[in-house]
Order: sequence, then C-alpha cells, then structure tokens
Amino acid sequence: MMQIKRRKTRVVRIGRISIGGGNPVAVQSMAKVKTSRVEEVLRQVRDLASAGCEIVRVAVKDEADARAIKAIKKSIDMPLVADIHFSHRLALLAVESGADKIRLNPGNVHKTEEVVAIARACRLHRVPIRVGLNSGSLKTLKMGGGKRRLARGKGLSDIMVKEALDYLKILEKESFYNIVLSLKGSHLIDTISAYRKMSRYCDYPFHLGVTASGLPEDGAVKSSIAIGALLLEGIGDTIRVSLSAPPAEEVRVARSILQSVGLRSFGYEIISCPTCGRCEVDLISKLRELKAGLEGLGVSSSGRPVSIALMGCVVNGPGEAREADIAVAFGAKEGLLFKKGKPFGKVTFRDSVAVLLRELKAIGCSGLRR
Repeated sequence: MMQIKRRKTRVVRIGRISIGGGNPVAVQSMAKVKTSRVEEVLRQVRDLASAGCEIVRVAVKDEADARAIKAIKKSIDMPLVADIHFSHRLALLAVESGADKIRLNPGNVHKTEEVVAIARACRLHRVPIRVGLNSGSLKTLKMGGGKRRLARGKGLSDIMVKEALDYLKILEKESFYNIVLSLKGSHLIDTISAYRKMSRYCDYPFHLGVTASGLPEDGAVKSSIAIGALLLEGIGDTIRVSLSAPPAEEVRVARSILQSVGLRSFGYEIISCPTCGRCEVDLISKLRELKAGLEGLGVSSSGRPVSIALMGCVVNGPGEAREADIAVAFGAKEGLLFKKGKPFGKVTFRDSVAVLLRELKAIGCSGLRR
C-alpha cells in the first residue's frame, strides 16, 4: 500500500485530543440542535460517540448557548468546540464556560481589537482557535471587491488564502500560535486549491471539509473527492463531512474516507462484488446481514482493518477471497469459505454470515493478520 507522506505541522491540543505533528487524523462532527437545549445536545453527542466521533462542535448563537457549554462539558468526554459568528463577546463567554476550542469566522468576526481580546482569553485558558473560512461568508466578497477580482481571473481560492493570512497576522502579532486553520468552499476545486495554496504559507494543522455539500448521497461524494484528494497529498489533520443529515451519518462517511485512504483503521473492511447476471444468490441481503452482525460483534484491529470478502460469482470471487483475511465466494447454491487465503470447506448460503461471524469470534482479529 502507498505510504502517505503527511504535511509537517505543529501540534495543537483540543481537550484530550492532539492533532497535527503526525497524530492520527481526527473525526469531527457537529450537534444539530440549539445548544441551550442541553439534553437534546447530549443525546446527539452520545450518538456521535457511538458512531466514532472524536471532536464535536456546537453553534453558539446567543448567551444561553454559550453558558450551556459548561453544563454540556460536565456530561461528555469528547472535546467540545464552540462555533462563533458575529459576536466576539460570545467567544469570550464560551471560553469562560470551558470550550476546548473556539472556531472564529474571519468573515464576520474581524475587528482587530475583538480578535485580540479573544486571543488573549484563549491564551490565558490554553484554548486553541480555529480560523475557519467559508466561501459563503468571505469579507472581500461582501465588500464587493472580490467580485471584481473574480472577474479579472483571480480565483476564489486566492481570496480565501489572502483573508486567512491577514487574520493570522493579527493572532501572530499577539504571539498566539495555538491555531487550526480551515478554508472550506462549496465547490471542490476551490476547496482543494485553497488548502494546497495555504499549505505553502504556514505549519498550522488543517481542518478539512466541504461546506454546504448537500444531501447525503451528493455530499458524501463531494466530500470524499475533496477530502480524499487532500489526504492523499498528506494535507489534513481533522475532517468533518458536512451533510444535510443526522450528525452520526457524517461520522460514518468520514471514517470510511480515512479508512479508504489508509490513514485510519476502524475494525473491518467489507469487500463485495457489485453483482451482475452471473450472480446466482441474493448477495445484497447477505451484505446487510453481515454489516449488522459486525456492528454487534464490535470487531477491532490495529495496523489495518480486517478484510472480509463476500463474493457472488466465479469470475473474481475466488481471487478476491484469497486476498481477504476471511471470505466466502459463492457459486450457484453454496459458497467456499476462505481463511488467510486458503479454502476451508463449503458453506450454505443461509449459514454463510453466521459462519463468518463465528470464525471472527473464534480466532479474534489479531489471529487474522498474515
């Protein structure tokens, strides 16, 4: 497998999670209810934790939201990020309430004296700041100048990088370097280009994402392309997949991206054929059964995921089965069980998933390593 040479960055600590400096790329999501509704937030955070989320962000729209951070923090282990727009006073209150990180939008919190006040409070409490740019709220475009620059051929990514650098100057003038940076666009090329360009100017960890990526199917594709492309280049230290869907779904897609590019291992990888006219079994139903069974099994591994193949025909089935840690390759009425690349007897279609799960329990994930 290709080894990704990750971009060298400084380390930033967010609560109990360290990012950058070669630490694992962390999965982040966001609670999608009003933050002052503490019990509802806690329910979503529990769902996120079960899905594998490692950092959670909450929107701070008013004083009640900012004060609610203290109550939320008492009931969760996950680092909590306060998402701040428009009001620097809410950022200060969120810091006092115990937020583990502050996200600031340079498009609407940009007065120098306000940014300086936040930086000083964050330094006192050892709280990092994410400078989080979004293409939809860039100050330059709001002022109208950006439209002229775009008309002259200056790209949106150039505007994002310029605004990020200007903001960093304010923080760095205060000797504040506990910074994470994001440059999210709603279009893939702008997003990828902005991160690539910004990587030449600083060594701060990057939080990756595509903003306003859309409905679950479209958003998962767009996010996978943009985030995956950057991760393969070694760019990125935390990721969030933004979907118009329940937050746990964002985490599942994010984990899939990280596992697919080989940066994280989350237990198992299912390999299956897409099915065609040669397939003589209902492979899709067995895949659903296998996925449900694995979730209940709690499979875990280190180094790389356990590969489990379920193949539906004789063309590629045996070959893929031999490459997997454990597999079943089906023919017309029954399948052939493979372990560590070797055939171990026939199994019926009905019992195939039960046999796979039983084998996983019997030998354990560590016993599947070749």
